Amino acid sequence: MEFSRQETREVYRRYANPGLAGMLALLDFDKAFVRAEGVAVWDREGKRYLDFLGGYGALNLGHNPPEVLAAIKRVMGRPNLLQASLNPLAAALAHNLARVTPGDLERVFFCNSGTEAVEGALKLARAATGREKIIYCRNSFHGKSFGSLSVTGREKYQRPFAPLLPGCEAVPYDDLEALEAKLAGGDVAAFIVEPIQGEGGVIVPHDGYLKGARDLCDRYSSLLILDEIQTGFGRTGYLFACEHEGVVPDIMCLAKSLGGGVMPIGAYIARPAVWDKAYGGMDKALLHTSTFGGNTLAAAAGLAALQSILDQDLAGQAAARGRFFLERLRQLKEKYGLIKEVRGRGLLIGLEFNQPVGGWFDKLTRGKVNELAGEYFGSLVAGELMNKHQVITAYTLNNPNVIRLEPPLIVTEGDIEQVLAALEAILHGYGFIGVTLSSAKTALGSLLKRK
Repeated sequence: MEFSRQETREVYRRYANPGLAGMLALLDFDKAFVRAEGVAVWDREGKRYLDFLGGYGALNLGHNPPEVLAAIKRVMGRPNLLQASLNPLAAALAHNLARVTPGDLERVFFCNSGTEAVEGALKLARAATGREKIIYCRNSFHGKSFGSLSVTGREKYQRPFAPLLPGCEAVPYDDLEALEAKLAGGDVAAFIVEPIQGEGGVIVPHDGYLKGARDLCDRYSSLLILDEIQTGFGRTGYLFACEHEGVVPDIMCLAKSLGGGVMPIGAYIARPAVWDKAYGGMDKALLHTSTFGGNTLAAAAGLAALQSILDQDLAGQAAARGRFFLERLRQLKEKYGLIKEVRGRGLLIGLEFNQPVGGWFDKLTRGKVNELAGEYFGSLVAGELMNKHQVITAYTLNNPNVIRLEPPLIVTEGDIEQVLAALEAILHGYGFIGVTLSSAKTALGSLLKRK
């Protein structure tokens, strides 16, 4: 806890991930934060930052929600891991999830992360249907462990680990015709899809897409898996994003904010008929298990987090704040040509930037300007927001030209106004070349400090 910023940087570089340490240092993103509460974090110098990254959707309740910390403290002293018993807290959390999720989703499997939830859902689909093939969407993101990576739609993350899980085939997102062509063979176990593609750049499908996918899966006896890991628990203005179209999946994957931003916990919840085909009866009950899944501390955090999300009506707050935020961002888009598109629902918002075309600076750099814009401009804007305006954001993994705005759902309009003012200052005062040169100056300063 007493490490200086430089000590942390050097130890992390040597013993953890040198490339990540170098990248964050170059962007001046490796500041030492020592306190966090609600929407804000503070660095060692006492400077306050607004967190509009929100743990990639894990911090719906904000940092260190007292109700979740109190619940964890309350169960201290109980057995945390005791496989020779049934955990009453895990049972209660499974019950509560069944009460709030759509339709007849009822059987819950607990794990520790979103990617584990996806792994379990894929296994369940194959075991329940007796089929091998899984259909997923291009530009999707479902995790980086082996099975979930096999249904994540970006080659950059897949290529180094090929060959991946066999039987996984991609279709374009928001394209029911392409989906039906894959399902029509009658050999597909499941279609896995995000209600909104988060890491893909916050891509919102047209109304009717999820319902159409549900109908197609029913027609061809394939299961529908909805990945609500990032969109769940109020993020999009509904408790679950699929409620926008009244769709009930066969399996739903959950994680991130289920742990209240404090404990790692993931889960999938399935229809009883689907679960029972795979794991019904004592002879199949142990086919898929997790050592830490459903442990006492994680379950206590999940119970408190879910209760707090409901008590505060954070879904309703996300809907209202999201409408306000999106409207104001679209006004900025009308003023500044650097913004290509504003997308989102609730408080899951993506801001995509235009690439400059031609011009003397692009010619001077032999086309490197557009190349930089396509791959790194989102991170440059995020760097300006962090280093000049104390606003934490990041670009989306599958589209680095998009920055995500994903604050805790307890955010106020005043917080949003502060971020809007910061964005306008960057857009009005710099433009593309200005942002690029300012970020280069920050990177150079960071390098000189390390010397």
